[in-house]
Amino acid sequence: MTALDTRPLHHGACHCGAVRFTVRLADGLDTARRCNCSYCRMRGAVAVSADLADLSVEQGEAALTLYQFNTGEAKHYFCSHCGIYTFHQRRSSPDQYGINVACLEGMSPFDFAEVPVSEGVQHPKDRVDGRSTTAGWLRYQANVEAPDR
Repeated sequence: MTALDTRPLHHGACHCGAVRFTVRLADGLDTARRCNCSYCRMRGAVAVSADLADLSVEQGEAALTLYQFNTGEAKHYFCSHCGIYTFHQRRSSPDQYGINVACLEGMSPFDFAEVPVSEGVQHPKDRVDGRSTTAGWLRYQANVEAPDR
């Protein structure tokens, strides 16, 4: 008999709703991070980790478009209608997806006061020592005078 998975099931979608998915995160929001590689630097998303088996595309799989670059190992998926990055299969951990926090219902990248930025310019798989390092930290501080949105 297998143990019941008690991790919360999160619902996610792209901006237009064409792509919808469910996911159980590997370690909750504790894996939140950004990356400074050329693609992630431009994409700007905060991602959290999920094992491949823990993500299920419920709607719109045909609307997902795949983008790969450089070594072609990482697989970045985005909606072909609205262009939003939803998740990617990691180069550093091919058994995991990085999930765009902004696509998860009730979450925002601005929910994190501080997010580590992984060193992706010198990817761990390209380094002799294979170490993953933190390039820096991205911080967000809300303007207390900003009107409610």
